[in-house]
Amino acid sequence: MGARCSKLSLCWWPSNLKSNLNDSSDLENGEEALPGFSEYRLDQLRAATAGFSTDNIVSEHGEKAPNVVYRGTLDEDRLIAVKRFNRSAWPDPRQFLEEARAVGQLRSDRLANLIGCCCEGDERLLVAEFMPNETLSKHLFHWENQHMKWPMRLRVALYLAQALEYCSNRGRALYHDLNAYRILFDQNSRDGKSYSTNLAFTPPEYLRTGRVIPESVVYSFGTLLLDLLSGKHIPPSHALDLIRGKNFLMLMDSCLEGQFSNDDGTELVRLASRCLQYEPRERPNVKSLVTALTPLQKETEVPSHVLMGIPHGMASSKQTMVLTPLGEACSRMDLTAIHEILEKIGYKDDEGIANELSFQMWTDQIQETLNSKKRGDTAFRAKDFGTAIECYTHFIDGGTMISPTVFARRCLCYLMNNMAQEALGDAMQAQVISPEWPTAFYLQAAALFSLGMDNDAQETLKDGTNLEAKKHRN
Repeated sequence: MGARCSKLSLCWWPSNLKSNLNDSSDLENGEEALPGFSEYRLDQLRAATAGFSTDNIVSEHGEKAPNVVYRGTLDEDRLIAVKRFNRSAWPDPRQFLEEARAVGQLRSDRLANLIGCCCEGDERLLVAEFMPNETLSKHLFHWENQHMKWPMRLRVALYLAQALEYCSNRGRALYHDLNAYRILFDQNSRDGKSYSTNLAFTPPEYLRTGRVIPESVVYSFGTLLLDLLSGKHIPPSHALDLIRGKNFLMLMDSCLEGQFSNDDGTELVRLASRCLQYEPRERPNVKSLVTALTPLQKETEVPSHVLMGIPHGMASSKQTMVLTPLGEACSRMDLTAIHEILEKIGYKDDEGIANELSFQMWTDQIQETLNSKKRGDTAFRAKDFGTAIECYTHFIDGGTMISPTVFARRCLCYLMNNMAQEALGDAMQAQVISPEWPTAFYLQAAALFSLGMDNDAQETLKDGTNLEAKKHRN
């Protein structure tokens, strides 16, 4: 599927929109590598997701989500997302299959294309392309390293409009609850809120009649334009008050200061205002949204992965790898997530590591060594990484005990202190102690990414993934 880095998509079902950041102009023929729609057996999807393993859950609320989404692998190399519905969601199997087959005929570079389903007994599952780079809400509301730049926000708006136009042209104009939690970058999935649970963002006609019409989608698109403008999920009524009072600059995300002209900002605000009209007939159609957004595009020659600060090649590599949460965090260089995972794992992976000490060594040295580790763990938990390095170094230099986990933890501490070469050394030492420990390989990959050695990092990620798969098979 190539090195397209941010396939922006809408969460699938019932209309499966995906607006991808493939930077492709051919919206209908860009998915030639995709298989046709298939009906899978439950045992095939069970195998693809490692038995619906909790490690493969990617939906926002984990196992507590009403419809859980898993990542998986088909035919050893195709990454997929599998959405497993609550048993009461689709009681009529015929209706489920008819709807799935209809949506499965859609194929576009702007869609998270549905490639199959499963309907066995009470089980209802959908299979779609996997999108590894999180939701729009993550990049817009909860960013950590880089806010979404103005040209990228304009591109997101255009690609979404193109996705809506494609679906509208093919008779799938109704999309239930378009929001930032359902828009995906390069595959993944989230369960968005339904209209009935978030009334502040609900189209007025839905509140009046309980029905969604094609113009309702345009209203929801308007709320997304507000999200892109403000960097916040604010109620349309509040935004419209600011717009009517000609205070639209108060609406703009402060991170965008100096990145846009007043004319461009005014044009996007005006378009959002038109989409949010109370009367459905006064809203623009999706074709006119594409027409209005196309001339506003900036830096069109810059690939999306550059605008988003995602290392080149990472997304395409993930097309052939199913990463664990730790592998995923290391591939993104998400040091905060790595810390949380290492803290949660604790020292369980040290079990079975030989530490044979004489009684004399135990009585004379072990207590001091253990105290150093304990102080290091306390500092690590408190994110005092400098102190943790000192304490773990004292433990390691004591030489009375060996622990791959201590090396892994000190590795992360070094990464937190921009000491990538030292971090790489510790990750490699952890591998020496425990040669088939995937964590050691994942952390090596993180260090290699920090050193700018992306190709080596990708290979190391692959080694860790293979070890992880081997461990699950055994």
